[in-house]
Amino acid sequence: MAASSRSARETKRRIQQMEAKRALRRDQEGRRKRDNLIAAGAGATAVALAVVLQLTAFAGNPTEDEFAAAQAGLSSPPATASPSAAPSAQATNGPNIPAAGIAAGKTFTGELVLNGSPLGVELDGTSAPQAAAVFKSLSDEGFYNGKNCHRLTTGEAFGVLQCGSATGDGQGDPNYTWGPLENTPADNSYPAGTIAVARTGNNAYGNGTQFFIVYKDTVIPADSAGGYTVVGKVTSGLDLVSKVAAAGVTPGSSVTDGAPVEPVTIDSFSLK
Repeated sequence: MAASSRSARETKRRIQQMEAKRALRRDQEGRRKRDNLIAAGAGATAVALAVVLQLTAFAGNPTEDEFAAAQAGLSSPPATASPSAAPSAQATNGPNIPAAGIAAGKTFTGELVLNGSPLGVELDGTSAPQAAAVFKSLSDEGFYNGKNCHRLTTGEAFGVLQCGSATGDGQGDPNYTWGPLENTPADNSYPAGTIAVARTGNNAYGNGTQFFIVYKDTVIPADSAGGYTVVGKVTSGLDLVSKVAAAGVTPGSSVTDGAPVEPVTIDSFSLK
């Protein structure tokens, strides 16, 4: 009887140990699943943040507050009174915008001088006649002389220097907007050396005086209006922009997007 009782107790103890091991395995498996979900969520958040920052890079020239809002909650900041904040509803160009016909079928070559160093440039009036007409007109007027390049991005696949704001801080001129979009890349890829037109977000007639120079192969997702007009290319001197990028951006809400540490001034922009 005593031996039988001990055997029963031993069997019960073994059963309890097995149940405890099963419970431990279930708990460990549950933790692994939770950890995987957390990791996946963190990865998705990082990707979403990158997309938010990338999408806003040329959509109305977002401020540091807007970048902070994106980083904090991936949410849109409140609307402001900035002239570049709201897309224009216009679908035609005003009388102050040069006609596309003056550049159609032509190629303009010249120099964009930054900080005393020339970049050779070429504008394509065949693929982007309206954009080429605008930039030829502005350069002939001397509009860009003394203007700065207010924005630099240094992301892994997102490297541009943006220039030409009338106010020097990225704000647009509500009295100088135009369209339509021209020569936008179907794959959202902008090769190194590309010169493209900055605009307000979701607005095909939100182009203005600003442009960006792509110093390394870059991908910029299209918004509801499309991509960004490629007006031309840098034919020489692109290493100057790469050197500016190597110095980085000023400390702010984004470590890869902001004002360049090395200030950049446009000495002159000439086309013929």
